[in-house]
Amino acid sequence: MYPLSYVRPASLPEALDWLARESEARPLAGGMTLIPTLKQRLAAPSHLVDVSRLPELQGLSLAQGVLAVGAATRHAEVASSPVVRDAIPGLAALAGLIADPQVRNRGTLGGSVANNDPAADYPAAVLGLAATVVTSRRRIGADEFFLGMFETALAPGEIIVGIEFPVPRRSAYAKYRHKATGYAVAGVFIAETEAGFRVAVTGAGPCVFRWQEAEQALAAGGAAALDDTALEETGLNDDRSGSAAYRANLVRVLARRAWDAVERAG
Repeated sequence: MYPLSYVRPASLPEALDWLARESEARPLAGGMTLIPTLKQRLAAPSHLVDVSRLPELQGLSLAQGVLAVGAATRHAEVASSPVVRDAIPGLAALAGLIADPQVRNRGTLGGSVANNDPAADYPAAVLGLAATVVTSRRRIGADEFFLGMFETALAPGEIIVGIEFPVPRRSAYAKYRHKATGYAVAGVFIAETEAGFRVAVTGAGPCVFRWQEAEQALAAGGAAALDDTALEETGLNDDRSGSAAYRANLVRVLARRAWDAVERAG
């Protein structure tokens, strides 16, 4: 690791001031991505601004059909929360499938979403539930937030404060885990919302995306129509974990599993 300074601001304005003042400063929450990057000497920030204890990034509440989760909330908290399990069991189940217990007890919701790793789980829930990303400057809808591999709509110096998840009628997540990392070789989140069905796919492409053909199939005929819906393999990931054709088929299998879980949820 390179020499750097560590600061622990007491408030969100203080943290934002550090990030604005030091152009090479980086926010630090759970550190599940940033710390390994530093160890591999792939990044050299001048300052690490610890936002994990900021009160503005804490909290988990349900009001008027919206589940609000602070950006510094650990994966394990989301997975075990009775509020989340009751309101959006698909989200709680997803959080419980992230990596391993060590990561789930350190990694944070905001850090995962901000990093937008192509194989991360949370982006599928954010996109599948049409969530709103609340930042230090504005509110960004999920459909506008994820732009590409490790790329989001966040501007320099802007950090995620929390995520607001509209409570769906039903939802579920199905995932095929990479055996070594626990990342999603592919994962499918299905939600039945007031506006219709949403199907979000992670792991299979360079960035989380909506599978709109599957959404249309579910609206038209449910499971039977979903079985007859193919995912175009063009543009999907093709690597050691699986070819594009393999992932296209895997997504179809996982979509059916997710839908079966949705139906069991009633």
